[in-house]
Amino acid sequence: MRHRKDGFKLGRVTAHRWALFRNLLVALFRHQRIQTTEAKAKAVRGLAEHMITLAKRDTLHARRQVLAMVPDTAVVGQLFGTIAPRFGDRHGGYTRLIKAGRRPGDNAPVTPKEKGPKGEQREKAPRGEAGATGKRKKKEKAAAASA
Repeated sequence: MRHRKDGFKLGRVTAHRWALFRNLLVALFRHQRIQTTEAKAKAVRGLAEHMITLAKRDTLHARRQVLAMVPDTAVVGQLFGTIAPRFGDRHGGYTRLIKAGRRPGDNAPVTPKEKGPKGEQREKAPRGEAGATGKRKKKEKAAAASA
């Protein structure tokens, strides 16, 4: 059982782990998606959510708190200027993990993109137009041929 064993150690000493988290946060906010292992993505997700929540406050104190964790002023400006206003009405749940399978070298589970903004999703195709497979596709072809 994992009682009272919170946090992700990731096999690193504390300073290395925090440096890793800072680098992942900078990359996530700069590119708004990153490809990393599932464990690292889960570890940094809570920090990313907290940074966006701080950025939504848009105060000098919040900006300084974010700068303490995200050491890139351009990225912090982008976070406060464009990313945080996107989530003005949302209470958490800003990030999403998408599983990409396994990494070829060591078979580690990988997430291809951890999306910063959920708002930037492409629209779904109407039902029946894209992705129709199997019996339904055959029926549609037969109906189109007979019409």
